[in-house]
Amino acid sequence: MSQFVTGEDCQIDDDAAVGYGAFDEPTQIGDDATIRAGSIVYGDVTIGDDFTTGHNVLVREETTIGDDVLVGTKTVIDGQTRIGSHVSLQTAVYVPTQTIIGDNVFVGPNAIMTNDEYPIRTEVDLEGPTIESGASIGANATLLPGVTVGENAFVAAGAVVTDDVPADSLAVGAPATIEPLPDPLEGPNHLA
Repeated sequence: MSQFVTGEDCQIDDDAAVGYGAFDEPTQIGDDATIRAGSIVYGDVTIGDDFTTGHNVLVREETTIGDDVLVGTKTVIDGQTRIGSHVSLQTAVYVPTQTIIGDNVFVGPNAIMTNDEYPIRTEVDLEGPTIESGASIGANATLLPGVTVGENAFVAAGAVVTDDVPADSLAVGAPATIEPLPDPLEGPNHLA
């Protein structure tokens, strides 16, 4: 197993595994982390301060996570991923390899991101979505490979995003269409 290094005041439940696997780089976790039972954090992961998981979370190798990040129960972060600060990934979110998530982002329960345009049919480079700072993704939304959700954009619950979502706009429906952002949804997320 890889080793890990934590900052001050971290709580790691006995049946959580941190630094899992054989990697050259240890897992590094900042101050005030809480990693709950059943969670697995691989080696070669760097996490900032105030990191919190629910139960049974998976964080794979070569992932970088900023400060003040919540990763909900049964969420999977499949490695080689960058997640900013002040991010909330709710229960059962799937984040595939090669995904980028900015700062102050909210991702609702059961949201799914994908990174393979033609699963098992052809050889392609994996390309996860990019979620820019301030964006919100509703529950059960699906983001297809390579799409970008712009700054402060909002993806409605259940939307299937097949094309880029411009900044400060709303994506709704399946496949998603772009609409102006309604007044109540304007402005930044209040996560920080």
